[in-house]
Amino acid sequence: MSTNAAVAEFATREAIEAMEKRIRPYIRRTPVVEVDAADFGVRKARLTLKLELVQHAGSFKPRGAFANLLTREVPAAGVVAASGGNHGVAVAYAANRLGKKATIFVPSVASPEKMQRIRELGADLRVVGDRYADALAASEEWQAQSGAMKVHAYDQVETLLGQGSVGLEMQQQVPELDSLLVAVGGGGLIGGLAAWFRDDVKLIGVEPESAPTLTYALRAGRPVDSPAGGIAADSLAPKQVGQLMFPIAQKFVHSVILVTDEEIRAAQEALWRTMRILAEPGGATAFAAVLAGKYVPRPDERVGVLVCGGNLELKK
Repeated sequence: MSTNAAVAEFATREAIEAMEKRIRPYIRRTPVVEVDAADFGVRKARLTLKLELVQHAGSFKPRGAFANLLTREVPAAGVVAASGGNHGVAVAYAANRLGKKATIFVPSVASPEKMQRIRELGADLRVVGDRYADALAASEEWQAQSGAMKVHAYDQVETLLGQGSVGLEMQQQVPELDSLLVAVGGGGLIGGLAAWFRDDVKLIGVEPESAPTLTYALRAGRPVDSPAGGIAADSLAPKQVGQLMFPIAQKFVHSVILVTDEEIRAAQEALWRTMRILAEPGGATAFAAVLAGKYVPRPDERVGVLVCGGNLELKK
């Protein structure tokens, strides 16, 4: 079966609805907050923030993690995952909740807070290499040796369907939504959202300039290696976007905006100062496009912004 045929087969609203029903007992229906962009010194616009940072484990990732663990047979060896941090926390959380073993590989750039949370959830944490790609390679070796079930952070059918539940939920909460800004790393979230919204909502990806994975892929016409650095490297810096999500993104993602590390930091600070929302760099990346004026809404446009993660270390 070709990739496009496979995508057409699995990336349906019906499949996302079915998956959402399966995972619903294990995930939170996260809130939306309407704000006036003028509160942030931006031209007046109607903004709705979707606060996925208050999801279990501090990001949207448990949706995909539970989608995998609840619909696939988990062997005695448990599950294995590679992660920049948030996916690892989510898989550890889901495995803990369901009584399964978990081995999580992370790179050295993962934050101490995320590493500690993975340990607290009872998973076997292994730190390998400097970037997500290093952790992924090590996890694949472990999977082959141990027989554990691989739970990919973004390039897996179940993961995409689980993340697509964010779109279903937000459409119920904000049915008049015109556009939605979403941070992009490996693309599991924006791929799931694109499969749900299709052409009904203008979907805009936002990436760090230092990790332009989807930008490079769209330019090349296929997933290709890209730089993988910056302040959001622990959540938005794989080498490539996923193979499964890419045809969906090509068809349904309207555009991709690049933001600097400085703009991401300013967005973090503005969210905290104005809303008391404590977002990690990856979680604030989509909002950075609005705050920096790189996405300028129409006066009557209803704009959604996904605040997708909040796993930060609190200084004592």
